[in-house]
Amino acid sequence: MRFALMIEPQQGMNYADQLAIARRAEAGGFETLFRSDHYSSFPGPDDNPTTDAWAVLAGLARETSSIGLGTLVSPITFRSPGNLAKVVATVDEMSGGRIEFGLGAGWNDIEHRRYGFPFPPIEDRADMLEEQLTILRGLWEEPDGWRFDGRHYQIDDARFRAKPGPRAQARLKGREGGIRLIVGGDGTPRSLRIAARFADEFNLSSSDPVRAADRYKRLDEACRAAGRDPASISRSSMVGVLIGKDKAELDRRTKELMHLLGVSSGGDAWLAERRSRWIIGTPDEGRDVVRRYIDAGAERIMLQDFLPWDLGMVDLMASELIGRI
Repeated sequence: MRFALMIEPQQGMNYADQLAIARRAEAGGFETLFRSDHYSSFPGPDDNPTTDAWAVLAGLARETSSIGLGTLVSPITFRSPGNLAKVVATVDEMSGGRIEFGLGAGWNDIEHRRYGFPFPPIEDRADMLEEQLTILRGLWEEPDGWRFDGRHYQIDDARFRAKPGPRAQARLKGREGGIRLIVGGDGTPRSLRIAARFADEFNLSSSDPVRAADRYKRLDEACRAAGRDPASISRSSMVGVLIGKDKAELDRRTKELMHLLGVSSGGDAWLAERRSRWIIGTPDEGRDVVRRYIDAGAERIMLQDFLPWDLGMVDLMASELIGRI
């Protein structure tokens, strides 16, 4: 099993905080550091400071050397596709080919309202996602003069310089060169069709191993329906994580998490609802959960860390999970 670390910097992390965790994750052997792409603060207090995902990744690209970097995921509503293609390609060049890029339809209506971003109905956003993915592939991979006439976006006489170069992490499945594209979601039929058409990797969120196995099976079906070999697309799951070296440390981190997320009452119920789909417990218990995801067909787990200031938990995940399963 391969492991990436996933953080939610809109919880109040500044750039120095994110650099610290990126360096710790790199030293611990994590394959990739993913961050969310949000401007509003959540979960927990809604007035914490936030940062721009791609500005941060540009900085991390120059201050790390081997760990992959990316968003999981950037909403299509935040940036126009031509600007997005250029920003991502620029940060990829700055990193030496280490970017993995997740793109999604967006979901947080409050955030869009507060920042003036358009937030059309999900049917339109899904159409926009397909068009933006088409444009990213076209600008990055098609020859000069490529054009696209969509309902939401149009490209004429494309001339994208410079094209993304080879990937630094050649071991990852996907196209021969350029930037890896990740499509995520909870496995709706349309998200699976979009992944089968465009993605190097499908990332499943908020699913336990039983549901993951079902969604990966449906992904295989979507790939075959699209004329694609199912083995050509990677499968991953984003999984919440809360571990401690022993019960005392786990209890301490649980209390810290409840405080950070503002869960003042009903904490036991909140945690119980997540036990079936999170990695919760001691290292032995965590490895047992990971094995269930392996049996379901996951090739990589994005460990979603809601205690990102606790670098000791990053070290524990690195030492007890990476290379141990």
